[in-house]
Amino acid sequence: MGLDADGDGNVTWGEVRARHGAIAGHALSRLAVAGDGRACTLRAGPQQVDDHTDGAYAVIPLTGKCPEKTARLTVDYRLLFDIDPQHRGLLRLEAGGRSVTGVLGPESGAQHYMTGEASLWRSLVEFVHEGMFHIWAGFDHLLFLVALLLPAVLVRRDGRWLPARNGRKVIWTVAGIVTAFTLAHSITLALAVLGVVTPPSRWVEALIAVSVIAAALDNLRPFIPGPRWSMAFVFGLVHGFGFASVLIDLQLPAEVLAVSLVGFNLGVEIGQLAVVGALLPLAYFARATASYPRRVVGLGSLAIATVAGGWLVDRTFDLNWMPF
Repeated sequence: MGLDADGDGNVTWGEVRARHGAIAGHALSRLAVAGDGRACTLRAGPQQVDDHTDGAYAVIPLTGKCPEKTARLTVDYRLLFDIDPQHRGLLRLEAGGRSVTGVLGPESGAQHYMTGEASLWRSLVEFVHEGMFHIWAGFDHLLFLVALLLPAVLVRRDGRWLPARNGRKVIWTVAGIVTAFTLAHSITLALAVLGVVTPPSRWVEALIAVSVIAAALDNLRPFIPGPRWSMAFVFGLVHGFGFASVLIDLQLPAEVLAVSLVGFNLGVEIGQLAVVGALLPLAYFARATASYPRRVVGLGSLAIATVAGGWLVDRTFDLNWMPF
């Protein structure tokens, strides 16, 4: 849309305001609202700006005229999916003194809502799904978990990784890592969403990259004292703040907040357990092969640390050059 009029690489408020018509037209062409099957007329208000957890956003207030006494509201949201498949639209509908939440994605851009009722079950299911998506699409969270799990089927002796002989001990080791990570990010997720502690998103994302680097390098030459579950807990506190942005930006009322928080956190755990369930059996059966400690754990951890190093530079200096 030519927002950067002077080509200096920065988009200013003046440049955004000057292109308000183009921005509003782009948004309105990808958003439709209908009441009881009849299209609502949408009109864009004056350009605004707002600060969210990860930076400044252009805001377009919309006024819609729908049929009177609309019982069934349909929202068809297609904004930004063509350039960012991971984009999500977050919806909060307040009608009749009740609140309903929704997550609009590429496969669920059109959704229907009954204005006279609030389905907490629907909100729970939607945020369970969104929590699962967040852990699977969040490559930094996934790589941190993978870095912790790769050596869980091995034991360290005389400076070498050797295959673990006790399968029950492996299970307890993995259970400890997963439980510690779950407990830690659940704590900070709740604190952030409730507004108790809300650190800057940019520094949270940079610290998440640091956690991935540390976990991966510890596989190559252990330097972090204590059991692996303690590392999972400490760094899990940071990851919880990273999970929180989705719910913070919705500014949910109390009656919906608890359900959405529980659903999102449950979804993260389901997604996390799916990763563990897929990775652990493969690692366990491959642990005794000569190539597992050196190639899978060694080269795999080095690759993870390299990618996370790119994230750290990208996020610290706000370069936006990493493709994921």
